[in-house]
Amino acid sequence: MSLQRVRREGVGVSKPVAVVARYDAVLFDLLTALLDSRSLWNAVAGGAEAGARWRGEYLQLTFGAGAYRPYGDLVAAAARNQGLDPALADQLVARWDELRPWPEAPWVLAELARVNKVGAVTNCSEPLGRRAAARVGVRLDVVVTAEAAGAYKPRPEPYRAALDRLGYAPGRVLFVAGSRFDLPGARHVGMPMWWHNRTHMQRGDLPAPIAEHDTLTPLVSHCLATARQE
Repeated sequence: MSLQRVRREGVGVSKPVAVVARYDAVLFDLLTALLDSRSLWNAVAGGAEAGARWRGEYLQLTFGAGAYRPYGDLVAAAARNQGLDPALADQLVARWDELRPWPEAPWVLAELARVNKVGAVTNCSEPLGRRAAARVGVRLDVVVTAEAAGAYKPRPEPYRAALDRLGYAPGRVLFVAGSRFDLPGARHVGMPMWWHNRTHMQRGDLPAPIAEHDTLTPLVSHCLATARQE
């Protein structure tokens, strides 16, 4: 809990307000919930249609990968499966530092970090995970990659590794999904799920989140409550 002072309207005094966290920590999918990785994939592929096919194939491969395989190998395989040049994988890595956060993401993270631990769980290698986390603009308390966990999401190992590092029970940690593929994974380990569904993906028969929005902004009011201190 943190204290802020707010001025009462029309009165030249201020009173302390307690900001109370609903959760002990908030974990994010890094490459979709916090960062606009889709635009980078499209740019490397040479267009939105090719980028969508390539990235969609990659998501399917990681969904079924299980134990960790080198990230670049999966990205190259996804390109090859869609009739694209596998060398696009190397180009994606070379341009990795072009990743940008969603416009509201730095503000949302900074607000949450006042009273919560914040972190990310991401399906990539250790070096790329560190580089991606640096693009967010706010220090993350925990970053767990598929390589470090030894498995890709939605397998439970990456989520559990993040929970272990935080030291909190799953029910006290909110997971913010960016892709629908995170919904079964976070649910399986017992975390409540909030879906940042920026592109209005269809959920199908996957588990329902407690909230779904196409922007991160409502996450602040969902996670933080205020109580006036008299």
